[in-house]
Amino acid sequence: MRLGVNTVLFKPFTAREAFDAAKLAGYDGVEISAIAGMCEHLVLDEWRESAQVIRDAADETGLALLSMEVASLDEARLRKAFEAAAYLGVPIVNVGPGGKSDVEADMAECVATLAARARMAAEYGVILCVKAHVGGAIYSTPTTLAAMAEIGLDSFGIDMDPSHIHRAGERPEEAIKAVIPRVRHIHIRDCKGAGPSPGSPMEQACGRGDIDLYGYFKELVCADYQGPVCLEVIGPDQSLQQAQAIASESYGYMNACLKILGAR
Repeated sequence: MRLGVNTVLFKPFTAREAFDAAKLAGYDGVEISAIAGMCEHLVLDEWRESAQVIRDAADETGLALLSMEVASLDEARLRKAFEAAAYLGVPIVNVGPGGKSDVEADMAECVATLAARARMAAEYGVILCVKAHVGGAIYSTPTTLAAMAEIGLDSFGIDMDPSHIHRAGERPEEAIKAVIPRVRHIHIRDCKGAGPSPGSPMEQACGRGDIDLYGYFKELVCADYQGPVCLEVIGPDQSLQQAQAIASESYGYMNACLKILGAR
């Protein structure tokens, strides 16, 4: 199990500054943010030029490129993401489900779109992962299981984010057991309160919120999960000092959990 940080935490700063901060905090690798309108450390519309910056930063820091977050299900945008991922050796591209919760037509469209995009991902040797998302068509363990049942492709996986499952009124340390066979990526952060927001960026630092993240890691270790676990903190821009503090505190918490569990 390798620990990473999504560069969206460092969105006001350059990719190289994000990599340097991740290295300083102790992470094994990074998740590259390619989220239009929020944070594009990898600019997909000009990915060949942007990818060289990413590759140089990875080579110079020694950090692994664990995943990429695109969020969008747009076909043209995801094709560029898969091309860039194949070029950089990024194994996983993460998206959201889109649609609205408890709307049958939206769920059907979501599943059909995910299946089509996963088939495209397979062309590039990449795995497409989706996570349950507050307000989305897939937003809970039952809706995640429904999508899993419909999409049997090896190029499709689940990105299990405990903060969204917590805000769906579930206990992530219990919910993970049902979906772990198809989990290929973990987005992780803590969550203060029941939502809909996960709290301020600092409240999303691992160990500061209300989720039993130790129990969650215990289930991952028991299941012998071997994929990436990437901190994803969203919200207002942070200073470099603030972002570094969140990244470092979260790494320390996660690393300690895994050491106690004999997994690190």
